[in-house]
Amino acid sequence: MGFMIIDGRKVEFTDEKNILTVIRKAGIDVPTLCYHSELSTFGACRLCTVEDDRGRTFASCSEEPRDGMVIYTNSEKVRKYRKLIVELLLAAHCRDCTTCIKSGECVLQELAHRLGVKKVRFQNTREERPLDFSSPAIVRDPNKCILCGNCVRVCDEIQGIGAIDFAYRGTDAMVMPAFDRQIAETDCVNCGQCRVFCPTGAITIRTNIGEVWKALADKDTRVVAQIAPAVRVAAGDAFGLPKGENAMGKIVAALHRMGFDEVFDTSYSTDLTIMEESAEFLKRLEKGENLPLLTSCCPAWVKFVQDQFPDYKENISTCRSPQQMFSAVIKEYYRNPEHAEGKKTVVVSIMPCTAKKMEAERPNSYTKGEKDTDIVITTTELTRMIRTAGIALDKIEVESCDMPFGIASGAGVIFGVTGGVTEAVIRRLVPGHGNAVMDSIAEAGMRGEEGIKEFSITYEGKELNICVASGLANARKVMEQVQSGEKQYHLIEIMACRRGCIMGGGQPIPAGPRHKEARAKGLYRADGNMAIKKCTENPLMDVFYNGEDFKGKAHELLHNPF
Repeated sequence: MGFMIIDGRKVEFTDEKNILTVIRKAGIDVPTLCYHSELSTFGACRLCTVEDDRGRTFASCSEEPRDGMVIYTNSEKVRKYRKLIVELLLAAHCRDCTTCIKSGECVLQELAHRLGVKKVRFQNTREERPLDFSSPAIVRDPNKCILCGNCVRVCDEIQGIGAIDFAYRGTDAMVMPAFDRQIAETDCVNCGQCRVFCPTGAITIRTNIGEVWKALADKDTRVVAQIAPAVRVAAGDAFGLPKGENAMGKIVAALHRMGFDEVFDTSYSTDLTIMEESAEFLKRLEKGENLPLLTSCCPAWVKFVQDQFPDYKENISTCRSPQQMFSAVIKEYYRNPEHAEGKKTVVVSIMPCTAKKMEAERPNSYTKGEKDTDIVITTTELTRMIRTAGIALDKIEVESCDMPFGIASGAGVIFGVTGGVTEAVIRRLVPGHGNAVMDSIAEAGMRGEEGIKEFSITYEGKELNICVASGLANARKVMEQVQSGEKQYHLIEIMACRRGCIMGGGQPIPAGPRHKEARAKGLYRADGNMAIKKCTENPLMDVFYNGEDFKGKAHELLHNPF
């Protein structure tokens, strides 16, 4: 334990890794552009510069705290230095702020206001570069890049992909894929985490909002929405709702007001996923083939396996993701002329994930030659649409999802947090429904923020080894251990984004530690408030498996054709 004097106040520190952390612990918001607690320290932007009692200035993010230090965070020298840094960044930055999709959320813009930058004295001499629209998930605008390196580090350190990096030096430095290729020509898995960490409009979501408005305006089109579990605990961020609050009922009401004909909860199809994936797991256990079973709900993870570990393609579950299952079911339902009523059906999927945009375009996301999911929008795009429509999400009354797919289990809801798929499968396999049973399952080891979790359960006298991981760098570590024979698992659940879909690439940002914790708790609370805990208790499962509309079509609609 030590003490520092920060702006005249004595501040205690213990194991903080840098002075910046101690300063923020003291309640002082020192600005940064390149610093993130989950990434390595880069020290590129220098905005966190402070001054000591000897007049020395240094970046607080890369300096270790020492006992007796005297620090000034708001001296005249520091204020001028920070203002100059922002002015220089703006001088080499595209300044179409009024039309930039990041306007109002841009950290650079916020800092310019905060530090009083009223004009930029320097001419922008950087050559204008073309935008990269090659990805279905993100758009890269090199003209708005400030070389903070956040996207490079998250892609390398947290995701283990390395699709982008620095090129050239000095004033010629840029961030780009190797050999200046398009992002779609790399190993990019479309997870969108680079967009989450980017403080400007250099990497943004590739939006499909216009397509949705066009479909809603067509009177001959039935527009059906499905809402993923993690959306409900993040959409309220933009409207002042408490962090992690379950806003599902309000979202449904807002979509109805915007003109959506039917609104469903993707949790219904997560119940279908559990039914199919648990049955597939038991078959593989019985035969001892293609184990460990790799879950298939996360499209970024599936692409990662196919690209990086092709020998394990056969281990991936044949089940479609909940998004693709539900879209196929909805399209099949409205193929019946009695239900179609002469209208074309367009399925809009509202997801926390940018990779879902990529998934919807894949060849195995078509049934009977028809695209299952017509349009994918993210939670962030949803909030923009709600604002465009002038709907005050915090004030409208809640509404319920429509039938015939309006009931889901709590097991389906927790799919949005890492470990949720595994917990749902275990609920399906373990007999009983009471609180004691649910609590024992919850405490088995799949919950928590750890990047890799390992545990075992006993099923019918057999010990099953299970691994739950989030973040593709952790996924690589797990798969390399399996590949080498160091680890043996029966089931592996991976979510590409750390902590699962609640922190997906399409969720509202910024989202600090309190958001992360609140979103996870929000989904667990939603599960706790639901009477139906298991997919087998959902009465609509029988409607699907034995109803006339879907009888005998389960494999065709719920499993990948190849």
